[in-house]
Amino acid sequence: MFWQQDLETIDRKRLEEVQTGRLQDTVQRIWDNVPFYRDRINSAGTKPEDIKSVSDIKKLPFTSREDLLKNYPFGLVAVPRESIVRVHTSSGTTGKPKAIFFTKNDIDRGAELISRCLVMTGMRKNDVLQNMMTYGLFTGALVMHYGAEKVGVLVVPSGPGNTDRQIALMQDFKTTAIHITPSYALYLSNVFIRKGIDPRKDLNLKRAYLGAEPYSEETRKKIEEFFGIDVFNSYGLSEMNGPGVAFECQEKNGMHLWEDNFLLEIIDPATGEQVSDGERGEMVLTSLCREGMPIIRYRTRDLASVMPGKCPCGRTHRRITRITGRTDDMFIVKGVNIFPQQIENVLMGIKGVAQNYLIVLESLDHMTVQVEIEKELFDGNVTHLVNLQNAITEKLKNEILVKPKVELHEPGSLPASEGKAQRVIDNRTL
Repeated sequence: MFWQQDLETIDRKRLEEVQTGRLQDTVQRIWDNVPFYRDRINSAGTKPEDIKSVSDIKKLPFTSREDLLKNYPFGLVAVPRESIVRVHTSSGTTGKPKAIFFTKNDIDRGAELISRCLVMTGMRKNDVLQNMMTYGLFTGALVMHYGAEKVGVLVVPSGPGNTDRQIALMQDFKTTAIHITPSYALYLSNVFIRKGIDPRKDLNLKRAYLGAEPYSEETRKKIEEFFGIDVFNSYGLSEMNGPGVAFECQEKNGMHLWEDNFLLEIIDPATGEQVSDGERGEMVLTSLCREGMPIIRYRTRDLASVMPGKCPCGRTHRRITRITGRTDDMFIVKGVNIFPQQIENVLMGIKGVAQNYLIVLESLDHMTVQVEIEKELFDGNVTHLVNLQNAITEKLKNEILVKPKVELHEPGSLPASEGKAQRVIDNRTL
């Protein structure tokens, strides 16, 4: 089933025409209303009339995270202040946050995109969505909430944490879908085990929407197997509206990026040059419909690739792979570039490994991977523990080309979060 079939199955040539018109409008709007962009575009030797097709996007400058920070709070707003009805911000843990402004039309369009996403996964009016994302200055919970209501779904706005209450709400309202971080889903499974709750028998869950942090295909399988549900990968960022930028259909083979709203580029993060479909690089996104705060060629720092070929679901919007990491998540050990998700890929695929792990960076040459393993393994033969430890070490070495120290821990002994997980602790002094 489609939410907007004409748009979701649009002919590629017609889609490009729509993108071109919307790109031209966006460039003219920021040229007229945002001095920062007018100066940057002019410095690149470009004028709005030079944008004649989507391929001309390369004539425009990139926008960086630092540009948003420098123009905080209102420097990139393209409409009168009285047209702004909402602001969302980043955490701002290292100083001033990024502020993203929305008009009423921006909010409605964001909800419309989420509606497409949810219907694409099989959600219908008789579903109950328990929204476990953080409500407030982050976009994740509110945008999903509005989109689900537009579909006609009953929304339980539970927010994160308070796990006992989450379980009670699932039982009382017969929740069929959850919106949740992958780390909290894993944490929740541990609580269910401890309480003797079998989600397959004791709950009504059918599907989960995971977002807000990268996770591996192995983690998805682990969650699906435990809960007995379909898990759908999603991608979004506040700078582009929040969640709903890209989403998996029921094929669960790549995320359809809504190209009538966003112009996608994949670039080599070192050179800024575009790479071919199927080649991994940094995602660069341009908003095509934003009124309050349009952003052009935003360097997301998220690494992914475009999947070649057509999706059997019939949607013509291109698919991107799951996010394999961020350019700023990478760390170096013994001169080797390593992404945390590489380690998760290995760990979640090993029998006996439980849900939690931690990467501790001790120096430029030493890394420890702390892994929780199933409790019964600690009650067995010590030799089995040694063999498992060696197997984990060897598989990690084969994947990341560096031999880490591996420590085995009992379930529940490592720090756990009911929100976003902190997977890397960096104790290095550089």
